[in-house]
Amino acid sequence: MRKVIENQLKIGQTDIPGIQLDLACRDEIPQVLLGLQHLYINVDLRRKVFKILEGITPKEVDADKGRPGMDLWKILVLAILRVNCNWDYDKLHNIANEHKTVREFLGHTIYEFDQTYGLQTLKDNISLLTPDMLDSINQLVIHAGHELITKGKTLGDLKARCDSFVVETDVHYPTDINLLLDAIRKTVFGIGLLCDDYGITEWRQYMHIFKKIKKQFNVVRKIKRSSSNKEELKAKKDHLVMEATVRYVDTVEAYVNRAEQTIGILNGMGICAVSRFMMIEQYMGHAKRQIDQIRRRVLEDETIAHHEKVFSIFEEHTEWISKGKAGVAQELGLCVCILEDQHGFILHHHVMEKQKDVDIAVMMVIEAKRRFPALSGCSFDKGFYNPGNRDELEGILDDVVMPKKGKLSRADKVVEHSEEFIDARHKHSAVESAINALENHGLDQCRDHGIEGFKRYVALAVLGRNIQILGAKIRQSRIKEQIRLEQRLAA
Repeated sequence: MRKVIENQLKIGQTDIPGIQLDLACRDEIPQVLLGLQHLYINVDLRRKVFKILEGITPKEVDADKGRPGMDLWKILVLAILRVNCNWDYDKLHNIANEHKTVREFLGHTIYEFDQTYGLQTLKDNISLLTPDMLDSINQLVIHAGHELITKGKTLGDLKARCDSFVVETDVHYPTDINLLLDAIRKTVFGIGLLCDDYGITEWRQYMHIFKKIKKQFNVVRKIKRSSSNKEELKAKKDHLVMEATVRYVDTVEAYVNRAEQTIGILNGMGICAVSRFMMIEQYMGHAKRQIDQIRRRVLEDETIAHHEKVFSIFEEHTEWISKGKAGVAQELGLCVCILEDQHGFILHHHVMEKQKDVDIAVMMVIEAKRRFPALSGCSFDKGFYNPGNRDELEGILDDVVMPKKGKLSRADKVVEHSEEFIDARHKHSAVESAINALENHGLDQCRDHGIEGFKRYVALAVLGRNIQILGAKIRQSRIKEQIRLEQRLAA
């Protein structure tokens, strides 16, 4: 049984429209809660948001039967706060159980000290949200923000700015040998624990086995190649590196082969642990790939092609990205492209998997235009340029600002040296402020796992940022009202 929200107020409970928030506080929590409160107060908007949230409950499941689950409104509130405030689940766990105003938004009274949330409960419920669901709510939030700005009047043309940035994944710096260590660690511990569960003693020393492998890993890690000018010393050090690497790789390969044999024995015994077998085999596959690449690189002096490399065995979608920023040689994660309007709302975003800026320029505009027909112009930087992109975008938008790469023709000089183009380029830099705000509110590093978790986390950050912008505009409006009221009373 899962409800969107409890309709009947409890004794001592304050209804969400009646919750008083501190307008003097400049922290993000009151701003986010003001935005959420606006979604709830507007009846038509609330009905649409609740309709989207009902998609969490599978169609074949009767929402009125079974044990009670977390209300869908609570899931949305906690998910938005977690990402926008850049908290981990432990911090969210404490806030959900201790923060008075947040608990009021969750429908609790000050007397309900015993009604708390479990850490795993929060993780399981927030993971039910999907990127598509969050994108639909995001569109409603933006429309509500535009209505608030125009005060019911017709919305004018939207002018947008488009740019991309890297959202890092939670991974360590990858090297061939430490990726191999990760793979064999998960293999050895996985097969060891599996054998323990079924009373098989073959891997009873699995912890000692991993310590032995790690000792050899540390030997390889600490040996550094010689920087001497003498060829003899260089050759001697290279030989030591090669010997240590070969010992390490051979030891790992022996235990991978042994794990394969054990899985074959377990299958022959009729042991049914398909998911655990699949997980162990997945890590063995990573180990075999790393063994092959290390041998090719160290023994055969081969350069491994970039497309063959994996930069994390846990977050396999991680890419090695070099954007040429000063002081940042590379970043490990995925690029995210955003399209922001002149009011600060993020109209559309896209997670770029194996894509570059030039590949998605047209798609970003088409998707944003489909959602917001008032979009009439957009500015880009040089990374999005190619002649086909500019020509196609000029057929969709009235104003396209896309600087050309390389040497400018006479006609291009006339366009790019015009006052309108220069003014638009100056305004385009404001998108960096939006990117910085997103990074400060969750998107410096993705805390969730897997590509689906990554996309959900990004969608939550974008939605949370738009709700915060909505709340900030409401806060400014109410502060101005208070000032005008005080001035009238003083007069």
